[in-house]
This record gives sequence, structure tokens and C-alpha cells, in this order.
Amino acid sequence: MTAPVALLSIGTADAPHDMPQTEVAAVARQLFQDRFPQFDRMAKVFDTAGIRHRQSVMPIDWYMTPRTWPERTEAYVAGAVDLFRRAAASALENAGLTGPDVDIIITVSSTGIATPSLEARAMAHLGFRPDAARIPLFGLGCAGGATGLAIASRMARATPGAVVLLVAVEVCTLSFRMEGLTKADIVATALFGDGAAACVLRCGEGGFAHVQATAEHTWPDTLDIMGWRVESDGLGVIFARAIPPFAREHLRPAMDFMLASHGDRVEAVDRFICHPGGMKVIDAMEAALSMDQGALDHERTVLADHGNMSAPTVLYVLDRARHAGLPQRSVVTALGPGFTASTVTLSRAA
Repeated sequence: MTAPVALLSIGTADAPHDMPQTEVAAVARQLFQDRFPQFDRMAKVFDTAGIRHRQSVMPIDWYMTPRTWPERTEAYVAGAVDLFRRAAASALENAGLTGPDVDIIITVSSTGIATPSLEARAMAHLGFRPDAARIPLFGLGCAGGATGLAIASRMARATPGAVVLLVAVEVCTLSFRMEGLTKADIVATALFGDGAAACVLRCGEGGFAHVQATAEHTWPDTLDIMGWRVESDGLGVIFARAIPPFAREHLRPAMDFMLASHGDRVEAVDRFICHPGGMKVIDAMEAALSMDQGALDHERTVLADHGNMSAPTVLYVLDRARHAGLPQRSVVTALGPGFTASTVTLSRAA
């Protein structure tokens, strides 16, 4: 019998600068009101986003000056490496392991470009072995936490005994900009925060959960829903189509298909652990998956306390669900650019 893939631990790292939503809204009004004629009509998104405060790698005053792509990249590398180190160290400590124990490092990040990649820049600090395998992943966006966990579990299953470290780190606030504004930029300013989360996996018994199955679904002709636009001053966000109505209409058939691929079904899942892309996305996921309104309570709490951090966010939710007590069967799921849904089915470890 094949040994299960055990999820040994989770660690998280918050960015150092807290941004209360009321303060962000006030600064946004100061910066955008004269630059974006529709700002007054859109300003309510700061109140309806369900966010109390977020964290960023830079103080809020930094964003009030126009920044070049090199400046944003410098902030990304410094902030992301710090977040990577702290999240990875926390996850390893929680697993009773250290850097030299790690055999495979998977890094998920889509909010900046770093070559050498983040895990290479953190190797000496964390004591990773020179022969540790490095797998940096770019472009997964908000689906990166779930997809990264799926890839990490497959690597662990394919390499019995290997310690696999997954680190998802995003510095979403670097997309904040003052010029060439679109509606998507205003929404991003109201939603995005920075953070990192890490998981340690190994094939074998132990841990707090076992990975039972993984699946993905990419909808055709949906490249315009979410992504980055490349501009002279950095990466600008694309939300070309409204995500909540899309999720409400299309998520359930895709979820049925993904779960059926390994003999499961929605009705057999005790808890969905979802990426909280925004309050309306949470509402849409509850409706699409036939949950009671308010069932995604951990998702709302993470969103309120941290905003949408992209890839790490669903792992923050998983961490809260773990502390609250995982049910027998749960499904970690996230939506991201592609447009893609990703799932990881977990069973509670004995």
C-alpha cells in the first residue's frame, strides 16, 4: 500500500507595515479623485470589500510617489525574500525540522521577478543544502496556493522520504499605481495585501492531514478574466470580466468534474477551504457549492485581517481551519488566471 502524503506543518509571515482600510481609502481618495473621474462612484469598494486592515512590505507613504519598474523590483526582492525566510522558518520549526532537512523547495510567486529566484536568495540564511532541488513557479496568481500545494504533494509522492517545502509569497501592493488608472486598479487598491505562507510535506504517516487527491480545471477562452498587463512602471492588474458572477455560474460544474475524477463528490466534502478573493467571490463560492451563507467563516476572517494576498491567502485559511480542527474530509480550492480552478482533497490525519 502506498504511504500517504502527510501535510506536516504550516507557517505564515505577515508583511511589516499594517495598513488600516480606512487609512488606505483616505489616501486613495487623495491620490485618485482628480486622476480618475469615476473614483467617487467606485470608492464604496473600500467599504464593501470586507477588509479591516492589510499588510504591506513598504510603508503607505512609499506608494504616494510614482515608482519605476526597477524601484518596484527592488522592493519586491527585498520584501519577498524577507517574507520567504520567515514563512519557511516558521513552517520548518512547526514540523520539527531545519533547513538542511529540506530536499525539494517549491516557490510560488507571481507579483515580481527575481533571478536568481527567491529560494536561491534565501538558501544561505535558512541553511538549505547545496543539492536541494529548486522549483520556482510563476504565473499561477491567486490559484498558486492550491496549485502549489498540489504540485508539492505530487513531488512528495514521487520521492518517498523526501522533505518538500512549499513557500507561496506575494507582494501584491506593488501593483498600486497613480497614473493610467483603470477600474481594476481601484479594485486592486481596495483588496490587495502582502504576505507569505509555507507548508512542509513528506510521504509517510504523521502530520495533521493527508493529501488524498488533486485536480485542476481551466476554462477555455478565459484568458482575459485575470492577469497582469506589462507597463513601463511595472505590472498592472487585469480584471477584464467580473469574477463573482463567473464563479457563481461555472464553479459547480467544474468542481463536480474535478471531484468525480477521483471518485468524490461535493456532498461528501465536510468543509471547503477557499481562497477569499473578495467578499463577493466568497458569497459566490458559497452559492455555487450549495453552502449556507456565512459557512466560509475562516475565509472572511483572513480577508478582513490581511486582504487578498493572492497565492498565500488560501494557506492562511487552511492554517485557521487546522487550528479550529479539520473535519474528516476537506477540499482546498482557489481560482486564478487561466482562468483556472485548483483543488487539493485532504483527510484528517489520525
